[in-house]
Amino acid sequence: MDEIAGDTGWRGSIDGWLEAAYDALLEGGVDAVKILPLAKRLKLSRTSFYWFFRDREELLAALIARWRDKNTGNLIRQAEAYAESIAEATLNVFDCWLDRDLFDAKFEFAIRSWALQSEEILKEVQAADNARLAALGRMFERFGHEPVAADVRARTLYLVQIGYISMQTEEDLDLRLKRIPEYVAIFTGTAPEPREMDRFLARHKAG
Repeated sequence: MDEIAGDTGWRGSIDGWLEAAYDALLEGGVDAVKILPLAKRLKLSRTSFYWFFRDREELLAALIARWRDKNTGNLIRQAEAYAESIAEATLNVFDCWLDRDLFDAKFEFAIRSWALQSEEILKEVQAADNARLAALGRMFERFGHEPVAADVRARTLYLVQIGYISMQTEEDLDLRLKRIPEYVAIFTGTAPEPREMDRFLARHKAG
């Protein structure tokens, strides 16, 4: 603590440290998220870190919380959003796949890669998967699907997207938008109405 007390310069902010940790995780995996390299990245002293976090483990926990709140939280909110039909409800979920502010695919990939070397993080990922699938299942049930059918449709929708992320698929936006009505029809058994697609496309087409 004496060393910390002697650090009277600019220490950054908790958000700055967390953003630097996020960038390091995406660039180099969890092994790149270390205090000294982060301090160098931020051009701050190493001791500045301890004004905001007790240790590296607390920083890593904050990264997990950020991922959980953003990716899982937003996916569940989109699944619960108002929709006229199951097709439109599915399009609400698809907002996540096209809007990084709602769902960060690169962050998702980094966390899932981390889970390959950490039993604790694997449990976090499995809990997130279960919560997301449950929300998607409830979405299908809301529009009349029986529980087993709702669960299978939820898994089909979700696991296709996780496959996109795991394979690091790069897809031209126009091509992906063109494919979306077919995906909706396959996942739900119902093609989206033109007005539903118009509303969806208005959210994602460049102005």
